[in-house]
Amino acid sequence: MLDAVAHGGPDDSGQYMDDVVALGHRRLSIIDLSSAGHQPMVLGDELIISFNGEIYNYQSLKKELQGLGVIFKTQTDTEVILHAYRQWGTSVFDRFEGIFAFALYDKERHKLLLVRDHIGVKPLYYHFANKLLVFGSEVRVFAEFQKTWKENENWRILFLAFGSIPHPYTTIQDVYQLNPGSFIEINMVDFSYAVHQYKQLKNTVTLTNSHEELEAIKNAVRAAVKKNLISDAPLGVFLSGGIDSSLLTLLADQFHENIKTLSVNFDEASFDEYPYQKLVLEKTNSVEHISYRVSEHMFWESLPDIWKAMDQPTIDGVNSYFVSKCANKDGLKVVLSGLGADEIFGGYASFKRIKWIKRLRSFLPFKQSLSRIIGYRNRAYQRLMYLDIEGPVGDYLFLRGIHTPYVISGLLDIQEDKVWKAIREVEVEVPFNSDDREYVSILETRIYMTNQLLRDTDCMGMWHGLEVRVPYLDVDLLRQVHAIKPSDRYKDLSHKYLLTKSFLDLIPVEIAKREKKGFTFPIMVWIKDNPERFKQLIDKNVTAERIIKGFEGGLDHWSKYWSLAVLKQFASKWQ
Repeated sequence: MLDAVAHGGPDDSGQYMDDVVALGHRRLSIIDLSSAGHQPMVLGDELIISFNGEIYNYQSLKKELQGLGVIFKTQTDTEVILHAYRQWGTSVFDRFEGIFAFALYDKERHKLLLVRDHIGVKPLYYHFANKLLVFGSEVRVFAEFQKTWKENENWRILFLAFGSIPHPYTTIQDVYQLNPGSFIEINMVDFSYAVHQYKQLKNTVTLTNSHEELEAIKNAVRAAVKKNLISDAPLGVFLSGGIDSSLLTLLADQFHENIKTLSVNFDEASFDEYPYQKLVLEKTNSVEHISYRVSEHMFWESLPDIWKAMDQPTIDGVNSYFVSKCANKDGLKVVLSGLGADEIFGGYASFKRIKWIKRLRSFLPFKQSLSRIIGYRNRAYQRLMYLDIEGPVGDYLFLRGIHTPYVISGLLDIQEDKVWKAIREVEVEVPFNSDDREYVSILETRIYMTNQLLRDTDCMGMWHGLEVRVPYLDVDLLRQVHAIKPSDRYKDLSHKYLLTKSFLDLIPVEIAKREKKGFTFPIMVWIKDNPERFKQLIDKNVTAERIIKGFEGGLDHWSKYWSLAVLKQFASKWQ
């Protein structure tokens, strides 16, 4: 199992075993690079931990513990977790600020705890049945534990609908993701267990005027970036040319000497962001910039390795693969990413489209039949059928779904009723709120960001021995955002009002005013340039052929076609 994730922890390896527990760890050394940071770390032979991630406020917690008489032997944040738990118990989990997933064995109390960070930046998968617990940072480790896992019979359906496998499911039956902001407590005597939610993100303070709100956001973003720059290892920032990464670069330049920035550019001019990157770099003081050019040849050459890195099926991840590969090549171990800003500050088109969902659901009859009829002329209308599902899942799939149940049943040669049943079993908890835009923020955060963006970013980063940090998802920043009423939070959905307005004095005006453009690779172009080569990557049937023609004729988005290649790669593991 350790060998299967060696790529994510190339610096050290360790094991701890007793009669009931075996813990393994692969280390990526970032804080306290010495051997003192070896894991699993043992404290007094009573507490043992295997910890992945970073606790950004470990120094303040350490100082508080030292005031209580605690003596530390290392400079690591890992040791702080152990002493903090010994002092305050599980209540301390909500005080941790950072990205983390860890297993903590409390030998004295005969407990094992699996803990995951507030937002779910760091992954944690587990299987618990018949007095056996197996867990890991990637799904691939379960195949190393035993070869006889059963396939989750619905993973293909869920992947083709969502573009990734929604929480808590995986491709393996009875292997699940732990909820963000929660921990599992397992009693090692009777093997009972309980799941606890520790996350508290709501801010009880409500801000009252625009100036106060902008100042609060400005201070919170600055503090978040500063926290995320804590590292004893080489550190950089992904710079794409949009508002989010540009602001991170400019702030990091203020707080850190000789920061490195990393950009990926292309021969295809319409995808090249260098002119905007240049505007940002001209405003920095001591940034060392590295620009890599990813070519079509590199894509095809790297594709076998991309499949290996992917771990779980997703239509995303290729961009994260290449930027992580380039960062590793330049010697970086930590990078800051702008991920999360769109979900929190309203950067997606879905924030504008949400107003149509209620109207369509209320007034449009016979959604399934109608979507099939008008969908032949405009494929986008096919997703209308998802509005037959009441609640968040139906809304999300109407906004972002990849294939419809009708198409999925054709691709997999199964009854359409089975597809609908599998999709309806997915649950997304969204607290009632009358504001549509906050509802979309929760949808995008809990489904798209958590299941796809964060998982792909961590997976591709770790494949290249790289930790990707996300300052816009800092706990204190999120609490500050929640203190601002939605009507102020989403004033201008074109330019992420709160974020842009707070830093108008810093962000180049050309970037602040430009329309939203995601960090997209020219995969569509590369597929069209090699049509026969790509067709070899998919299993063909009548429905697949229809998708191929739809893509070639400009009727279908490239992601629908790409999903067929991903499906074949992961389905082949079960054949």
